[in-house]
Amino acid sequence: MSWDDGESYRRDLPHRRRSGATYFVTWCLHRQQPFLGMAERGLVFGIIRYYHGQRFHLHAVVVMDDHVHVLVRTLSGYSLDRLQHSWKSFSANQLQRRHGRKGRIWQTEAWDRIVRDESERRRTQRYFEVNPASRWPGIGTCPWLWLANSGDSDGNGRGSPSPPAFDPS
Repeated sequence: MSWDDGESYRRDLPHRRRSGATYFVTWCLHRQQPFLGMAERGLVFGIIRYYHGQRFHLHAVVVMDDHVHVLVRTLSGYSLDRLQHSWKSFSANQLQRRHGRKGRIWQTEAWDRIVRDESERRRTQRYFEVNPASRWPGIGTCPWLWLANSGDSDGNGRGSPSPPAFDPS
């Protein structure tokens, strides 16, 4: 099955795909899982950022205690569906191995939408930026938030200092 321009597919939610599009993606912890701890959020954050510039262009990411938001544009040869699967399955495996979690880690379905223009992309990034403070008033800087600079293509983001890059070995 091809995920070219105008294609869509359906799980519980419809998913539209367009080559070269930027997507706002959200996925949540399985309802039977306890919230992610600080080290677990750092682990997931590093996994998501790991292939930035190689498989996708990351505009923003924030890892909350029960969900993840990603603003991403896939690069040629990589589908959004494969990236999501990779992020979710690898992070689930690492959360089980390194933090002793059991069972399903993430909900099967993810929510995604195509970002239509630069204005919507900026509004979405702003949402990412304020999301931690709405959950944790007084947090100040959030170590699980990363925002690309405007027009950034080399991975130099702004926002909170980042945890060390994830080492998949």
